[in-house]
Amino acid sequence: MKKLLIAACFMVAFGFQSQAQSIAEHAIGLRFGGNNGYGAEISYQNALGDNNRLEIDLGWRNDDNFDAFKLTGLYQWVWNIEGGFNWFAGVGGGLGSVSYDDRYNNGDFDDDNEVFLFGAGNIGIEYNFDFPLLVALDFRPEIGSGNYNSDLDFDIALALRYQF
Repeated sequence: MKKLLIAACFMVAFGFQSQAQSIAEHAIGLRFGGNNGYGAEISYQNALGDNNRLEIDLGWRNDDNFDAFKLTGLYQWVWNIEGGFNWFAGVGGGLGSVSYDDRYNNGDFDDDNEVFLFGAGNIGIEYNFDFPLLVALDFRPEIGSGNYNSDLDFDIALALRYQF
């Protein structure tokens, strides 16, 4: 029974290993989404191995009452589902700056600026086409400091990246 259990463990581990698909060495593109406001990010991915990578995003968000810029860094693990479909999960954080433009009832403005730090998780699905295009849909919960990012925010985005 013990030998059967060990053999089953090796077969399962080999099955996961044989499904691994190498990811592109580099990918750059745009990530469109929003949590507090709407915006876009310039997104760069760098492979660190066959199934993990570093993602760096520089983005902006805006709304009627604020403009925000943020820099995000994420470490991601990537698993192949089938063919060109992969799913990924990651963890990271970043920093940002926000400028508020709040209008009071009397017409006056309250201009306020702040810098914030945040932690982020990331989970999503992506498709690698036969040509160098990567399309991804991901969910990124974020929590941080300051008024802009002090509660749990949910960022859902669509990304288009060129792989090289």
